[in-house]
Amino acid sequence: MDPGLFRRVAGRFATGVAIVTSVVDGADHAMTVNAFASVSLDPLLVMFCPEKIARFHDLALDAGEWAVSVLGEEMRDASQWFATRGRMLDGQLQGWDHVRGPVTGAAIFKNAVAALECRTHAVHDAGDHSIVVGEVLSLHVPSPDTKPLIFYGGEYHRLDR
Repeated sequence: MDPGLFRRVAGRFATGVAIVTSVVDGADHAMTVNAFASVSLDPLLVMFCPEKIARFHDLALDAGEWAVSVLGEEMRDASQWFATRGRMLDGQLQGWDHVRGPVTGAAIFKNAVAALECRTHAVHDAGDHSIVVGEVLSLHVPSPDTKPLIFYGGEYHRLDR
């Protein structure tokens, strides 16, 4: 199978965009993801899929706790910034309006349409990615009137409603 064709075909599934954050040794870490989904209602579980070669992969696993901010449409720049490979880590959250999650201490973006704090429940091998399943520890709706940022066909879109 052609990986480029696979990417185009898989990209035909519209997704939201989220940033997963964690704190390791007092330092903030963050990564944009669009492979995020709810998994179970009993217990409450969600999952995201970091690429194994990403810096964030091992950091999130080491932290054991993390937060997910589902991005609003005005957070496209944040999505692109936190998807940038090799960006500087020191001060990477500066300029992005956020609060600390009350349970994990991980950053939650104030303009997010939804946010969750999680503890790693399981990690599964998935080729060049891992499936990280998290037990939900807290739920937040930071910006309830904001429309979500959508990713489809390799591009960002706005939800018309």
